[in-house]
Amino acid sequence: MDLQRDIFYDELPNGVRILHLYDDSPVAYCGYAINVGTRDELEKESGMAHFIEHTLFKGTKKRKSWHILNRLESVGGELNAYTTKEETFVYANFLCEDFERAVDLCSDIVFHATFPQKELEKEVDVIIDEIQSYKDTPSEQIYDDFEELFFEGSPLGRNILGEARRLKKYKTEDAIAFVQRTYNTDKILFFSLGKIPFSRVKRIVMKYVSDIPAKKSDSNNLISSSVTPFSKIVNKHTSQSHVMIGAHGYDLYDDKRLPLCLLNNIIGGPSMNSRLNMLLREKNGMAYNVESTYTSYSDAGLWVVYFGTDEKNREKCTQLVMSELKKMREQQMTTLQIDRYKKQLMGQMAIMQENRENLVLSLAKSFLYFNKFETLESVSKQLDALTPQILQEVSREVFDEKCISSLVYACKA
Repeated sequence: MDLQRDIFYDELPNGVRILHLYDDSPVAYCGYAINVGTRDELEKESGMAHFIEHTLFKGTKKRKSWHILNRLESVGGELNAYTTKEETFVYANFLCEDFERAVDLCSDIVFHATFPQKELEKEVDVIIDEIQSYKDTPSEQIYDDFEELFFEGSPLGRNILGEARRLKKYKTEDAIAFVQRTYNTDKILFFSLGKIPFSRVKRIVMKYVSDIPAKKSDSNNLISSSVTPFSKIVNKHTSQSHVMIGAHGYDLYDDKRLPLCLLNNIIGGPSMNSRLNMLLREKNGMAYNVESTYTSYSDAGLWVVYFGTDEKNREKCTQLVMSELKKMREQQMTTLQIDRYKKQLMGQMAIMQENRENLVLSLAKSFLYFNKFETLESVSKQLDALTPQILQEVSREVFDEKCISSLVYACKA
């Protein structure tokens, strides 16, 4: 597969964009990336974007819920969807021979959902169960609680799942109003991957989408917020303490996003040789799980470290993390060290692209925001340009101790 050669892109007259990656495989993917998420909700609509994602499958103008669920499943395919703070993805995987069936179904769900009230009421119980499962998992809940504090006063601080009391009040007309206000054609991208000529992809998509009227977004919902560092401890009846330490990161369009991605991978990325994993787990045996995460939004960014540990080790682990961050600020890495880290990151990215689902979703998100995709070769060149001085500069900006916030679930078992 040659991404530069095999990627096709076009825009329909109504503003819906089409992205296709030709791949010589009998299994295909297609769906819609919609630039609408939690941050698009009004204050009275908490959890609505995620609620919509669940209930799109509950009925359309020509299909009931049972028909939607069986349309692809009966031929071995699968329907999927997820919601973030800024996007909603609805997609499917299936055999290439069922491509038109999949396009028809995904288009019907996205553009013609009817949100039957009886189905909504049943699905609310499912979502409330999902909320409860997060509350039963402090290592998950702490991420939501930290963002709520970090982005206080901004829609980015809202919990994606919403609140049970609000969800129970949502009606058909509420769901329809949200979709009509936010699912504008300039925010919608159709994407696909498979052994299908682009001419056929475009023809079939036009068949099911060309009658959708063009509608542009008339407002900008980006709200940059200044973050006042905080430190909060919450007592929890848990078997261990959970700690999150975080700070401002860079937004999607910032040139310093890539160096922070590299630094994040060095400090607490998925590899077992990350600095914090080696320090807290391998050297000191104080934490089973320690990781760092960098999330970039359209107008903001957030970088965090999470770890879980025995209450007696909490302070020591926190000191070790802060000490490592201080080292990153004050001690410039050597070129040889950085070259090893660059190679590690490139290897991880190449392996991730071998997963076709990861690849097509990543492509879709990139085109949703940038109308382009950075190839591994392009990323490699950008990484090559990163010097020890650049990485230290970013470390000093992001890991500045005066700008770091913390949230602790203190074990009260």
